[in-house]
Amino acid sequence: MGILKIQPQVAASNTLFDKLYRKEAKIAVVGLGYVGLPLAVHMASKFRVVGFDINQKKIEQIQQQQDPCKELSHLDFIGKDFFATDIKNLLGVAKFYIVAVPTPINNEKQPNLAPLKSATATVAEYLKKGDVVVFESTVYPGCTEEVCVPILEEISGLTYKKDFQVGYSPERINPGDTKHTFTQIKKIVSGSNQEALDVISKVYEEVVTAGIHKAPSIQVAEAAKVVENIQRDVNIGLMNQLSQIFSEIGLNTSEVLEAAGTKWNFHNYYPGLVGGHCIGVDPYYLIHKAAQHNVASDLLKQVRNTNEGMIDFIVSKISKALKIKKPSCNNCKILVKGITFKENVNDIRNSKAAELCLALQRKGYTVIVQDNHAYPSEVKTHYGIELTIATNQHFDAIVLAVDHDNYKKLTYSDYLKNARMDTVFFDIKGDKKDLFPKNVYMSL
Repeated sequence: MGILKIQPQVAASNTLFDKLYRKEAKIAVVGLGYVGLPLAVHMASKFRVVGFDINQKKIEQIQQQQDPCKELSHLDFIGKDFFATDIKNLLGVAKFYIVAVPTPINNEKQPNLAPLKSATATVAEYLKKGDVVVFESTVYPGCTEEVCVPILEEISGLTYKKDFQVGYSPERINPGDTKHTFTQIKKIVSGSNQEALDVISKVYEEVVTAGIHKAPSIQVAEAAKVVENIQRDVNIGLMNQLSQIFSEIGLNTSEVLEAAGTKWNFHNYYPGLVGGHCIGVDPYYLIHKAAQHNVASDLLKQVRNTNEGMIDFIVSKISKALKIKKPSCNNCKILVKGITFKENVNDIRNSKAAELCLALQRKGYTVIVQDNHAYPSEVKTHYGIELTIATNQHFDAIVLAVDHDNYKKLTYSDYLKNARMDTVFFDIKGDKKDLFPKNVYMSL
């Protein structure tokens, strides 16, 4: 008679990741904007997720499966284990927190960490032993551990690296981009120790099909994020300065770049307005950090000055053209098409197109603005500009400020409904030179 061997039972793993994966613990996403909401919804395909935002109106829209930022469709919410709320104490059910709130700058071009500090304080109220907090907001190197961790410790009464862990995984969402979505962009992850890095990596690996990159430290991950946007800022700044030079020489910048681009190792960047809440903001965070260490950041400052100065440059070019073509025009009328910070989004934060409209108004022009992506009430509140849906007026100049898809379909005949044969067309993107007669077309 054989001996019956009893196989030992394998106990279910009780690591934080396993609890999250078995949906015995929840993930909380704090901040449901362009970054937080797509993040929360995608996380909810594998985990139980509660999303928190202080904006009640936004929460009401999300609860009706509507994305206020129009990045997600109704279908993206279906089948997701996700609940949105503006009730703080519901965050207490979470064990894994992700903070994704804006990090803007103030009027002095200094980091405005108020939203980040407030969100961190909210999380701290409900922080428990064994919890993990991941920050996605763009910051300068060192900010997570120098600013956020002390807030977590003070309010929770817990000790960093002993009672709770922290990580940093910079957001890489590109608003309006339907190709490079949350799941399709490689995710940088970092943690306060190996244990934290392991759980954070596993969580993001479940939903980011493009994979992850494990940074060796939180500060490296923080620095990587600001460098991504600083690189673009510097390259666009170079193109903007070249545009100013070529304008005086009498050369068309797009033609110069087209010729230069025939070399295999030429990098294609183009002049334009640098606004929004990333490229035009993030360099100031590293400039701030450099100043704390008495390190010069002259190049970054010069690039920022160049890019910020493009509005005055464009206004000057338009004014000179109008004086030549319409010397008797005392109150010229200008139509501006587009006011959001970039194409195909409704976000007007730090919009250089909006600042251009205001600069043209200060110059004494009558400015009419159209944009079917922006919310009229927000534009009115933030900039004091009334959006016009349609107009039969004829304008002395038409500025193609934001290249929304619906504007790309317009022909010269379409524009002539609001133009005369001598109307000046200023194309900021500079890719429509074949659409208009040469004698009325202008670009950077």
